[in-house]
Amino acid sequence: MEITNMENFLEYYGKIRQRTNRLIAVIPPKYMDWAYKPGKFTIADQIRHIATIERYMFAETISGNPCTYNGCGKELADGYNNVISYFNEKHEEALAIFKSLSDEDLQRKCLTPGNAPITIWKWLRAMTEHEIHNRAQLYIYLNLLDVKTPPMFGLSSEEVIQNSQLK
Repeated sequence: MEITNMENFLEYYGKIRQRTNRLIAVIPPKYMDWAYKPGKFTIADQIRHIATIERYMFAETISGNPCTYNGCGKELADGYNNVISYFNEKHEEALAIFKSLSDEDLQRKCLTPGNAPITIWKWLRAMTEHEIHNRAQLYIYLNLLDVKTPPMFGLSSEEVIQNSQLK
């Protein structure tokens, strides 16, 4: 998929974020510091990671600056409400940068943290894939904890089967 129009991309990306927000909304606060094994991201780490990568890697490099991502630990935000506020704040900061881009800017190059040039529209696509990847991890975490999660597109797999017409 090639991104050629910022307005269309921002609308699409907004829908991606709505799905992420619906999932985050069902996380019980008592599980924010849970990880499936020691040394792995906690649920709060996953949320902070989405926020910090979006803001300090993607938005910074798209702006022509070097990546300033420095992890996603508790020192950034601790506790359910603080983590959610941080997540939303970093998203708004990143959106302000993305909204300043013109359709022509999508064809410019920026440098990844690995110092590789990449076309901005491709970098925005990678950012979207990154959020989806981390959201999927949150789904797995919550399923391991037996937390009921929202269906991504309105129906669960079981509901799709139930509503399907057998031939």
